[in-house]
Amino acid sequence: MKQDIYLDNSATTKPSPEAVQAVVECMEEIYGNPSSVHRKGLEAARAVNRAREAVADQLKVDAKKVTFTSGGTESNNLAIKGAASSYSNRGKHIITTAIEHPAVRNVCRDLAEDGFEITYLTVDEMGIIQVSELAEALREDTILVSIMYVNNETGSVQPLDKIAGVIKRAKKDGKLPLWHVDAVQALGRLPVLPTKMGMDLVSFSGHKVHGPKGIGALYVGTGVSLRPQIVGGGQEGDLRSGTENVPGIAGFGAAVRGLVKGEGTAAEHMASLRKLLVEGVLNGITGCRLNGPPPGNIGAAPHIANISFNGVRGEVLVHWLENEGIYASTGSACSSRKQVEHSVLKSLGLSEGEAEGALRFSFSPENTVEEVKVVVRKLKEGVEELRSFAKMQ
Repeated sequence: MKQDIYLDNSATTKPSPEAVQAVVECMEEIYGNPSSVHRKGLEAARAVNRAREAVADQLKVDAKKVTFTSGGTESNNLAIKGAASSYSNRGKHIITTAIEHPAVRNVCRDLAEDGFEITYLTVDEMGIIQVSELAEALREDTILVSIMYVNNETGSVQPLDKIAGVIKRAKKDGKLPLWHVDAVQALGRLPVLPTKMGMDLVSFSGHKVHGPKGIGALYVGTGVSLRPQIVGGGQEGDLRSGTENVPGIAGFGAAVRGLVKGEGTAAEHMASLRKLLVEGVLNGITGCRLNGPPPGNIGAAPHIANISFNGVRGEVLVHWLENEGIYASTGSACSSRKQVEHSVLKSLGLSEGEAEGALRFSFSPENTVEEVKVVVRKLKEGVEELRSFAKMQ
């Protein structure tokens, strides 16, 4: 029987046993409303607080700074729209990058329609911004800078320490901008320490770290004012109203606690798998290119490899691999079922054909060397077969 090889962990991860157990426990036993004052409600409130503390411990922040949301998309919306609403009297200029996730890019597009001015920083061929361009873009009326930590398609890691230095200098005398970081693809793979790293707002998603779907979190730093985007009963410190998703929150907390067990070694393991895959493909299959930083580069995340296969349509290759029990993707899961323009890959300088032939492979600590060797071998077979078929047309 063919064993599945799952290399689409940037789209979603398999929930950990601990996360599943926490969700089931809340569904079956701790099912009260956290706002209720009786015992069932207090049990649910304690489950929420335990999860909040787990996330806060991972980030090394005060638990009061963690707001639970429905996922990374809502966290990004709350951070950007909430800040724009709160600080529009001090300016309407926002800086972001050309390679942000749609949950940031489309929010900025909407704000532009509402009168905000958006500056999009360019990236080099590895998908990394020039910090000097950020410094030049900052203005007196800049209220927010939103730059992701790890790109979800290419795995490029932005130079956060240098970005933090530029923003810190701009903040002298109590000035803005705030700094928002989409860290959805960083948690559990790279250090995320908002206070130490100078971040004001940081977004997370549960299902990217072996937790359940439909749950996320936003770190909100000291002194940051956000206008709520969902109003009602005033839950989550009045930042995100609505009865808390207790099973999701508990599962997220359990998944985050599990990250600590393998921290460091897990990243090293995934980086070694990425290196094995990239070198195996580039050395064994002609007409391929790596989109993003090479293995060992400081700008490369340990768990994502994006590779173009010339002469092959990425979507066709994805389905060929699927028939072999191998699961990869053509890019962001949020747009893979839609007609997309490959904006991220084109920002790196890829042609339309190179972008059309790109596949993303994303690892988890559960993947193995043996699996990667199988994938490299099957990729060679698939690419050769599909190229031969294309020549016959």
